[in-house]
Amino acid sequence: MTAGTICRTTAAKSAKSRIVAVGAIAVAGTLLLTGCGDQTDKKDEGGKKVVSAPLSDELPANIRNKGVIKVGSDIAYPPVEFKDKDGKTVGIDPDIADAMGKQLGVTFEFDNGTFDTLLGGLRSKRYDIAMSAMTDTKNRQEGIDEETGKKVGTGVDFVDYFTAGVSIYTKKGDDQGIKTWQDLCGKKIVVQRGTVSHDMAKAESKKCKSGKISIESFDNDQQAQTRLRSGGADAGSSDFPVAAYAVKTSGGGKDFQLVGEQVEAAPYGIAIAKNNPKLRDAIKMALDAIIANGQYEKIIKKWGVDAGAVKEAKINGGK
Repeated sequence: MTAGTICRTTAAKSAKSRIVAVGAIAVAGTLLLTGCGDQTDKKDEGGKKVVSAPLSDELPANIRNKGVIKVGSDIAYPPVEFKDKDGKTVGIDPDIADAMGKQLGVTFEFDNGTFDTLLGGLRSKRYDIAMSAMTDTKNRQEGIDEETGKKVGTGVDFVDYFTAGVSIYTKKGDDQGIKTWQDLCGKKIVVQRGTVSHDMAKAESKKCKSGKISIESFDNDQQAQTRLRSGGADAGSSDFPVAAYAVKTSGGGKDFQLVGEQVEAAPYGIAIAKNNPKLRDAIKMALDAIIANGQYEKIIKKWGVDAGAVKEAKINGGK
């Protein structure tokens, strides 16, 4: 699923199409402005026809030759990434990835995994990148465990593409006086394991003077929502776009309500191994390109999350 104009040139085009493409050179400038770029058929050293795109030469050769960027993602986090009724991966991240893929001349292939295993999968080279509403933090950049403060890996680089805070939500009509994180002392909250919400709940619980916060964590946010819906907790927490989407859609908008204001606004980042700066820089160029040509704005508006839009891609902007 994409937002914006789709312009593709494939190796399977007929001879007639190639003749038409040659005749269309005069409008190449217009294509560049629409974000389609200079996508033309070329031949590699073996004589095989390949498709080029405006930024294809910026990619590492191994990825450019494969034509695929493998993406680790927890595909259960609507509206950022989730499966639609037909089982197709859709959402903000897949749409942005698809638009960047047209700039880079590759396909972003999403591979489902639990959130807290994604960076490990990146380190083991199971994925080329991790793109999953992942907050860019200094600890993740440096490979530091958020809870223990100990170094657990080499860390990653991030290309930041969105900004989101953390929200609390409760069953509709039953907020139990919860407005802030301090109000959760002595109550039970459900969260997705390994997220900023999980880290915040643990940190806030330590501050409670009477009655700690009881925390139940799950593999994905939808499981946490199910627990709250059934009355198994007092509140839930997740990133604002996800919480707002759950409030709007769960039970036709009758299950949940947001309470208080979102806090800890921070950038979402696409995670890339530190030993792969060429891929990192290519991703940044592609993101800047779709911001400049308007495709990014269309995607953000499509999913109703305009407040989190960024004006430019940044590397390691998290604190």
